[in-house]
Amino acid sequence: MAQVTAALVKQLREMTDSPMMECKKALVEADGDIEKAVDILRTMGIAKAVKRAGRDTNEGTIATYISEDGKVGAILELTCETDFVGTNPKFCGFAAELAKVVAENDPADAEALKSCAMGESTVEAELTEMIHVIGENMKIARFDRVVAENGALGSYIHLGGKLADIVTFAFGKAETASNDEFKAFAHDVAMQVAAAAPVAARRDDVPADVIEHELSIYKAQAAESGKPEAIQEKMAQGRLEKYFKESVLTEQEFVKDSSLTIGQLAKNVSKSVDDQIEVMSFVRYTFGE
Repeated sequence: MAQVTAALVKQLREMTDSPMMECKKALVEADGDIEKAVDILRTMGIAKAVKRAGRDTNEGTIATYISEDGKVGAILELTCETDFVGTNPKFCGFAAELAKVVAENDPADAEALKSCAMGESTVEAELTEMIHVIGENMKIARFDRVVAENGALGSYIHLGGKLADIVTFAFGKAETASNDEFKAFAHDVAMQVAAAAPVAARRDDVPADVIEHELSIYKAQAAESGKPEAIQEKMAQGRLEKYFKESVLTEQEFVKDSSLTIGQLAKNVSKSVDDQIEVMSFVRYTFGE
């Protein structure tokens, strides 16, 4: 009898998108013959999923979900084969349901998500059913769960699900979460994240290696000027300051009103709703990234 290795099981899983234990059983039954094992899996009722699992999934959508109290959310990328399916309301609705499952269950990875309950069934069973119904291979590409412990979340979906984000806000009063002015502000900031692609929410959150890399470029540019070292240093620091203003969310000009930065807008809204609102962080997905 041929040995059923972990590598063989992995190969069959990738070919068929079937559960690991089922792949192992099929390979044992097929005496290690992968083609026979595929046929065994097909006869077990996941024929269409098996047949299509090798196809590329280069299209799809990004979905977001935020709980009613605004505290817990998730962003998820679901892929499929064609743009036609990627914009299909049923497919996009399924992606949104998956994001809700992520928010409510906090799975560690895609495998853990597949074993989560979804209605009367599991995510894995529902995903297989969607593959059958729509007739295209689908994959859960990635997801993130987001929690606002002392505040609320805002989200924005752009380009029919090809770009989306969730922003975390902190504030002092629970009632701020349901304030219409705060909600409009949260939506605007989430739209800003989509439009202006910041590298971090706040200056302190820009990774040290990114700052170092930028500064090294600016220093090299300044050295080209042939000016004294002290002037070169000032030039480099000035360019770094410009980088922060362009790349840090709270320091960026507001896309709807360039006379304000996002930080200033937060202060204005804070004053208006009588609370201290802060932009804390964000998760931004571009499809296929």
